[in-house]
Amino acid sequence: MATEEAAPAALNYIPEVVLKKRKTNEQWAVRRKLQQEERAKRQKTGNFIIKKPEQFIREYRDKELDLVQMKSRGKRIRSASVTPESNLLFVIRIRGKTDMHPKTRKILYALKLRKIRTGVFVKASAGIMEMLEKVEPYVTYGYPNVKSVKDLIYKKGVVRVGKERIPLTDNNIVEQELGKHSIICIEDIVNEIVVVGPHFKSVTSFLCPFVLNNPEKVLQGKKKRFEDGGDSGNRKDKINELISKIN
Repeated sequence: MATEEAAPAALNYIPEVVLKKRKTNEQWAVRRKLQQEERAKRQKTGNFIIKKPEQFIREYRDKELDLVQMKSRGKRIRSASVTPESNLLFVIRIRGKTDMHPKTRKILYALKLRKIRTGVFVKASAGIMEMLEKVEPYVTYGYPNVKSVKDLIYKKGVVRVGKERIPLTDNNIVEQELGKHSIICIEDIVNEIVVVGPHFKSVTSFLCPFVLNNPEKVLQGKKKRFEDGGDSGNRKDKINELISKIN
């Protein structure tokens, strides 16, 4: 006698409302996990560091001290006749803005030195020397030779065309932007800077600040003058040794 076939088991019915709620809970759990990961990441980077009142007081005093010292250095250079040894200077920013007074920052920005370890060519003058003296703890500078100028421009040269920053590798860009000054190639830019020619300002405005390296911490940002064993101040022709290491 044949056995009767077993009846199929009935499927469990789950209401649609329960399924929707379960899906919502899963989405919420994923979103919550992402929020927690993002919060942990921000805390790790130190964005949630709460400063103590004494930290604010110390920073305020440091900035006020920076202002007093800046004024003192300004008086010192006005009382002494400082004649640059060369018409061309290369200036490098070596320190950040932790204890910097806003007036110091304003001078650095006027020199186009908005970030640490950036460098610019400037035409030496009494006014420029006074500015550099005022912000001396934050910069080092000197008189670059032809090789240093050429190496910087060919290796690190970046120009601004409109709102874009473009590596300086194309003579067509040079001719398009500076052709009206009879500067049509990269070598013309090098020559104009070396001789501090009549269109020096146009050329340096065309160039973006040079972004420099710091292998093996060649520059440690010491406020002490270079001549006293520190990093800051006038290195004169010794700037070329530094350029060769950080370019």
